[in-house]
Amino acid sequence: MWLLSFMAILVIDMNGQCVMCKAVAEDSAEDGGLGAGLNRGILYLMAVPYILLSALFFVIYRKHKSAAK
Repeated sequence: MWLLSFMAILVIDMNGQCVMCKAVAEDSAEDGGLGAGLNRGILYLMAVPYILLSALFFVIYRKHKSAAK
């Protein structure tokens, strides 16, 4: 129960930060400065977990395939 309460508090804080980032990105989107860099940073942070998970599943697949021989 404590863990669920703690996670709920974290989610509230994270939603507050997203609103601030969105406002900054919208204000500077015309300039192409901070908004473009913010978008690239978000894409970078989003891509890293997918790359790591893909590599992990590839290793598991190779081990499973070699064990089946």
